[in-house]
Amino acid sequence: MNVRVGFIGGGNMAEAFIDALVGGEFLLPSQIIVSDVNEERLKLLSEKYGVKTSLKNLDVVANSDVIFLAVKPQVLSTVLREISEAVSPAQIVVSMAAGYPVRKIEEFLGDDKKVVRIMPNILVKVRRGVIAYCDNFRLLDEERKLVKELLSPCGKVVDVEEKLFDAVTAVSGSSPAFFFIVIEAMCDGAVRAGLPRDVAKELVLETLIGSAEMARSEHPEVLKDAVTSPAGTTIEGLARLEEKGVRSAFIEAVKGAFERSKEITKLIEEL
Repeated sequence: MNVRVGFIGGGNMAEAFIDALVGGEFLLPSQIIVSDVNEERLKLLSEKYGVKTSLKNLDVVANSDVIFLAVKPQVLSTVLREISEAVSPAQIVVSMAAGYPVRKIEEFLGDDKKVVRIMPNILVKVRRGVIAYCDNFRLLDEERKLVKELLSPCGKVVDVEEKLFDAVTAVSGSSPAFFFIVIEAMCDGAVRAGLPRDVAKELVLETLIGSAEMARSEHPEVLKDAVTSPAGTTIEGLARLEEKGVRSAFIEAVKGAFERSKEITKLIEEL
């Protein structure tokens, strides 16, 4: 792939993308440049992946065709103000800052710039992430395809209207934590039933992975009913879950994360 990619911000999410791009041999290390305020972080990325590094964000802009903004939302305005005069209409700017709308990025860079907004989740670190995608419609079809190809090594890229990004944050951004709690609780239950911890973890994880694969092709309700025999063990377990309000708790968890994401977005828009 003949493209130069830059990352402003060298944190964990940027590293996840770099690891996938270099490790998956999509890009050569020489095609990637990263800037950060932390010299030690830059040294680690340089030694681990062989990428170019700089303490200056403007060096990234000057040496990139696609610029990933991988900084915290509260820092992004400062970064955008710094690079605004250097970004050209030919470059593509990709922001992964939660709650930071395309419109606000355009206020700094100008409405003639090509801007993409993505919302990746933590699972990009194992290359099984979900990455919500939208742009400001100034990208050519081949440019849009290029950005999605750069994202694809880290997981599934899904086109989502920007107005739905708060819902995406709740469903795919926050939900790994919800699933981790389920995994932990299931493992504890298995240990309580007498299984060794390592065996419990393997059984729970493999069952969860297999269940997710099955749910791709059939409705979860149909699959649940197929596992549930009259007066059997599964229906007894399901009854206990209903008694504890587990279904309602998950619905409320997603709702709460969604509402908080909307609050954060509003605060950022008011900056």
